[in-house]
Amino acid sequence: MKTVTDYKIILRPDDNGTYVAYLPAIQGCHAWGESPEAARSELNHVFAMIQEEYLELGKTLPNDVEITISKAQLKQEH
Repeated sequence: MKTVTDYKIILRPDDNGTYVAYLPAIQGCHAWGESPEAARSELNHVFAMIQEEYLELGKTLPNDVEITISKAQLKQEH
């Protein structure tokens, strides 16, 4: 059985001062938190719920995906 650690996790600041964590391989598997740690912790709960739904439907979770970052910008404080 797959676990959240079998997937690449994207963790980034959100526009409202919170953080979002998500698994690009699984549609809808994302969570917010007031800190990176809180977002990651909540993501574990979301993953568990999605995994349970897949099991109930007799489906297997998708494989992980490759991620390429082609352009990243840093916010500059003024």
